[in-house]
Amino acid sequence: MNTPKRLAEMITVQPGAVVSQTLIKNRGGSLTLFAFDAGEGLSEHSTPHEAVIQILEGAARITIGEQPHVATEGEALRLPAAVPHAVHAETAFKMLLIMLKTEEIDG
Repeated sequence: MNTPKRLAEMITVQPGAVVSQTLIKNRGGSLTLFAFDAGEGLSEHSTPHEAVIQILEGAARITIGEQPHVATEGEALRLPAAVPHAVHAETAFKMLLIMLKTEEIDG
């Protein structure tokens, strides 16, 4: 990925599936593309790390704690560390997951 790319074009929605492609992974975190078919999702889970979801195409219902949010193309959501979250595809959608494994700093 050393030249400009449209992230949404780097992954394809597969019927009845959730597809992922890791772009970068190191000690500081990772960048992973996901493509969800409509109705697919990830069940509630949590991670010890902060994360950000950037919606590239389509719409998703993302529940953080007990608060549901519908996010669409161009929108982003922060997933706090250790807070349960779930993802459900309202339509077929694509997202970039930015996982941050560094310590948070005040600022």
